[in-house]
Amino acid sequence: MPARPVRAFAVALLAALLGALLPATAAQAGTVQGGRLDWGIKSSFQSYVTGPVAKGGFKLKSGAATVGGSLFRFHSAAGSYDPDSGTFEASYSGGVTFQGHQKPDGVHELDMTISRPTVKISGGKGTLYVDVSSKAKDSGAVTDQSQVAFAALGVGGINMKGGAGPLSLTNIPATLTTEGATAFAGYYGAGTQLDPISLSADVKAAAAAAPAQSATAQPSATAQTPQAAGAFADAAVDWGVRRTFREYVTGSIGQGKWVLAEGAQDGGALFRFPQGKGSFDGAKGTLDAAFAGTVQFTGAHLDLTLGKMGVKVENGKGVLSADVTTGGATKNAVPLVEFDAKGLKTEGKLATLTEAPATLTEGGSQAFNSMYKAGTEMDPVSLAVALDSTAQLPALPDLGSTAPPPPASASASPSAEPAPAAQAAEPSNTGLFVALAVAVLALAGGGTFLVVRKRRTAAASPAPADAPQ
Repeated sequence: MPARPVRAFAVALLAALLGALLPATAAQAGTVQGGRLDWGIKSSFQSYVTGPVAKGGFKLKSGAATVGGSLFRFHSAAGSYDPDSGTFEASYSGGVTFQGHQKPDGVHELDMTISRPTVKISGGKGTLYVDVSSKAKDSGAVTDQSQVAFAALGVGGINMKGGAGPLSLTNIPATLTTEGATAFAGYYGAGTQLDPISLSADVKAAAAAAPAQSATAQPSATAQTPQAAGAFADAAVDWGVRRTFREYVTGSIGQGKWVLAEGAQDGGALFRFPQGKGSFDGAKGTLDAAFAGTVQFTGAHLDLTLGKMGVKVENGKGVLSADVTTGGATKNAVPLVEFDAKGLKTEGKLATLTEAPATLTEGGSQAFNSMYKAGTEMDPVSLAVALDSTAQLPALPDLGSTAPPPPASASASPSAEPAPAAQAAEPSNTGLFVALAVAVLALAGGGTFLVVRKRRTAAASPAPADAPQ
């Protein structure tokens, strides 16, 4: 057979092989939906705030949680990722407020909130943006800024191209920018090394356009308003009990855990008790509801179960109660915390109360075996009431499908190099493809060079340790 027809045949066969053997689900630009970001901000700053000089502390907000010794976990990533260019952008929900140097009138000289971190990576450069509310160290003037370019991220050695969800980046060095130094109320100068960042993000490929609905399509017949006066379709109460209690349970002293049952859900920094039933009067601002779900805390010298949660709201005040089981004995409908319910509001077909401050009752103190005194500040209470079946309750924090690898302690040196973005898995028939391609090329005379794939690896660049100040 003449050489030219052989080569033509080989090229045609190679094209057919490419179409048959390459993955049909090649990486496509898509949306980021779900994931978490772990960051200690600056561990030495945490130590200063909670230490003997500032004598302060921190509070979590909007579903943020703690993880490990000194990390904050932000949740519900939302944004976009382009595997062709490697461009990545994701915003995470949640925040943390630092307060210290309390004056006799109760005002804190140090008062700073950092929230909604957003990571943008493009062209080998990365930036961390945050919302910041801070009080200047010298003048006390308060400034609120949205999406400040807070830190430069050391992503220069990371190949962001060709990834497939979930993406994961670990121990990315972060350096305070000039804008970040100003937003940090003057506590640190530009160029200061902040704690490294670890994140994960679920990526969903852009879906094909859905076919247009027929003009004769009718709304669902199940979307109906409850008929009984004061009734509602669904409700949920979110409560994390107390952050330090959760840390105690799973820490070196408690050496325990918690287990959710009967429909209760874990939102990272809070537990959701769903399937609320009862009555609600929006005009009077009253609620009387019972919820499903139990949470059992166990550990060294600890066995506490809370279940059959109930909420009553009246005259701007709320009480959260539960059946409490300790030592095999159960007390029914124990009032655990009282909370400020003046913020309960109705918008459309949904009534909500978000992060209402809560304090422990005397009954709650006994439930915790007097670990905390009555009046102790507990985690805030959030409520959501769907007035009919078309209303959707607020979503729980979305931590993503895969946790990032455990980050190093924020007070220690990060690992030698940040992990590269997750790459698309090699197809299982790669070896067969290469073998057949080589055979075809040999048949064609070997005059063609085939590039299968090549990757870049992250350059080894140790991140500097974060020395306490």
